[in-house]
Amino acid sequence: MTELMEQRHIHPQSGTAFKLKSGQVLRVIDPMGEQVSDLMAYSEADLDEYLSSGRTIDYANTIYVTSGHTLYSNRSNPMFTILQDQVGRHDFLLTPCSPETFKIIYNNHAHHPSCFTNLAQHLAPYGIAPDRIPTTFNIFMNVKIADNGELTIAPPLSKAGQYIELRAEMDMIVGVTACSAEMSNNYSFKPIDIQIYD
Repeated sequence: MTELMEQRHIHPQSGTAFKLKSGQVLRVIDPMGEQVSDLMAYSEADLDEYLSSGRTIDYANTIYVTSGHTLYSNRSNPMFTILQDQVGRHDFLLTPCSPETFKIIYNNHAHHPSCFTNLAQHLAPYGIAPDRIPTTFNIFMNVKIADNGELTIAPPLSKAGQYIELRAEMDMIVGVTACSAEMSNNYSFKPIDIQIYD
């Protein structure tokens, strides 16, 4: 990683999408702290190959992937290697928040921005339909699991300026958000910054 090729500022409750080449490094930064970022990725060569939480958790033998772990596709091919993780707690269990999330969990039937909608909007120009968006890698999201399996969404552990670096292991189309769910972000919506290095 030597040269900064691109950087983007993702405004609160919004998202972006871009191409990432094999060998490039994606740095996802929490500039203000306690802000989740949902990430989804697809093989540029075949959109039917995509980032898989199930495969990744299976091969890592942990739900808490961090530095040194590989994130796998649904075809068991490496998509990312986590090079550096300054936070150490992310979620790979829960789907991106959607309009239905806010109706069912928050009892909010008014319009509400969501990661699913933001990903769908920004991935659409690359030919990726909404039904192709599965469980995302929820960077900085802090999900606690009780002995009985009950989940608690706690404030992210990320502090201002902390980041995770992921090296691309194939050419990909990547979507990234600044999460829109109140509980996930300790009830305050903030931006996410990304940087791409060669």
